[in-house]
Amino acid sequence: MYLCPFYPLNQMNANRIFILDFKQGDVNGDLIIDNVYLIGEKPYGIKSPFVDNITILIQDGRTNIFYRIIPKENAGYNPTIFLGDFTGNKVNDILISIDSGGSGGYAFYYIYSFTNNSPKKIFDYEKFNQKYTYEVIYKDYYEVEVRENNTKKYIIDIKYKGKDYLSEIYDAKGKLKKPIKGWVNPLGGLYPIDFQRDGTYELYAVRRIAGRYNADNLGYVQTSLKWNGKDFTPFFQTVGILG
Repeated sequence: MYLCPFYPLNQMNANRIFILDFKQGDVNGDLIIDNVYLIGEKPYGIKSPFVDNITILIQDGRTNIFYRIIPKENAGYNPTIFLGDFTGNKVNDILISIDSGGSGGYAFYYIYSFTNNSPKKIFDYEKFNQKYTYEVIYKDYYEVEVRENNTKKYIIDIKYKGKDYLSEIYDAKGKLKKPIKGWVNPLGGLYPIDFQRDGTYELYAVRRIAGRYNADNLGYVQTSLKWNGKDFTPFFQTVGILG
């Protein structure tokens, strides 16, 4: 993450720079509306969905000075920004979302506070993925156990997957033919939701549960998070399957 009180366009190829998203709101806390741009380069031309050198540009509404924030992961697809108060201080924070384009359906997410024109990263998708780890273990009698950090445990009844699927894994008595483990993919969705309707946004995080292979979708770990003054912590979690 970098911050500077100017933005030299000659550091990027001006012919390939595009405004990818634009929002307005007070992000520095001076009660004056600021302009927040998301820009990036399209190295393969205007029709390419891939974007790199993704950068947040913040124009202070009072001084018109530009600041920039460069996320660690700053290349991908469909980059967007969302402005909302996540900490309860009545100042908008900046959520940036970038699809990775990988087969796992995961994405890059960061939230920045910019109070007093000072950037602070308050959510990092990598730290979230590292903090909440899972084991996915197939069990006898058509069940899959999902364990989080060896503390929480969920059981998925996979009979809904159908006879053909189950017959490849289980014998006629419902016993596993061999041990099988799946996994939980990295964060694939992060959505701002004001659960309490008090003007402060919480986060709804979604991670996909894979079975024998990545396209073998068993369901989703769905975690609701709120700011506790230092970090986003879970206050509600469910495991859901496809309807």
